[in-house]
Amino acid sequence: MPCFVGIDIAQATLDLHAVGGVVPPAVSNDAAGHVQLVAALTPLAPTLIVCEATGGYEREVVTALASAGLPIVVVNQVRDFARATGQLAKTDQLDAAVLARFAQQVQPAVRPVPSEAQQQLQALVLRRRQLIEMLGQETNRLRLARPEVRRR
Repeated sequence: MPCFVGIDIAQATLDLHAVGGVVPPAVSNDAAGHVQLVAALTPLAPTLIVCEATGGYEREVVTALASAGLPIVVVNQVRDFARATGQLAKTDQLDAAVLARFAQQVQPAVRPVPSEAQQQLQALVLRRRQLIEMLGQETNRLRLARPEVRRR
């Protein structure tokens, strides 16, 4: 039977849910928790593991799972899928269950995890984009400022 796993990622914990298998309800989001997660998921041979992008908290666990040869996909905006399936309540365990159902029904394609150098470059490009945006905002604010403020 195929196994699909959803992981809801927070700073300190990883909440888990599996369709077609049994997983621990949660592990810590640190090196020890990642080892425990790999150990729990490897024997299940999951068809797909899905987590949602969290702004960085997912990076290390995704790398650990991909390094172990497990099929992990990072997705965005699963909330719309949850609403479409009638899941309006929001807790970490419910989010993990929605992610597992999303994995089972949508089956997004597994993409290779970027190398460390690629991740560093992506971080630099993102930061550059943020700084350019901030510079544009400040330029607009200065243009609209009172003359005595502009002089200073």
